[in-house]
Amino acid sequence: MQSIDRVELREMFPPPGDLVVQKVLDRLDQHCLHFLSLSPFLLIATQGHNGADVSPRGDPAGFVKAIDRQTILIPDRPGNNRLDTMENILDNPRVGCLFLVPGLGEILRINGEADLVVGPELEQLAFQGKTPPVAIRIRIGEALFHCAKAVIRSKVWNPATFARREDFPPLGAVLADQIAGLDKDEMIEWIRVGDQRTLY
Repeated sequence: MQSIDRVELREMFPPPGDLVVQKVLDRLDQHCLHFLSLSPFLLIATQGHNGADVSPRGDPAGFVKAIDRQTILIPDRPGNNRLDTMENILDNPRVGCLFLVPGLGEILRINGEADLVVGPELEQLAFQGKTPPVAIRIRIGEALFHCAKAVIRSKVWNPATFARREDFPPLGAVLADQIAGLDKDEMIEWIRVGDQRTLY
């Protein structure tokens, strides 16, 4: 294999068609807002001094709130406290997000600049009586829908392709293999209990 540069890459593909260019919006339209209201899951990409990172966020559908047509809020829920995404945003505000809706092939992509916000306004992001201590605010630079090709090819929503639990070990077993001194059964149970008790 050999590396190629931008010129060589572009020579391999025809230029994007007018539709591909024209579908990029600089704000949320009614379809973007509708899709956000249905989406329970997103991936957010950031870049910091340690390099690139992609992190998942998930909650009941509609958990990401549109403040206006150019601004969204993503609540921070309890996690592993690595804070990779948020610390990266403090280094570099440019972010990219992919929003998915189970059962639908389309994917909403939002690129923009983010900051971290606190304050009583975050009460609108509360769930099960708990308000997030901080939220990611994204000011939208680009919003566009991806067609369903990746979802169709991957069959990601097709139950017939779903892995069985026995096809891959639970995280507790993985960590016990990766970190010396951990007991597999204890880790499996600790994570199982923690996943239920510390969701919010």
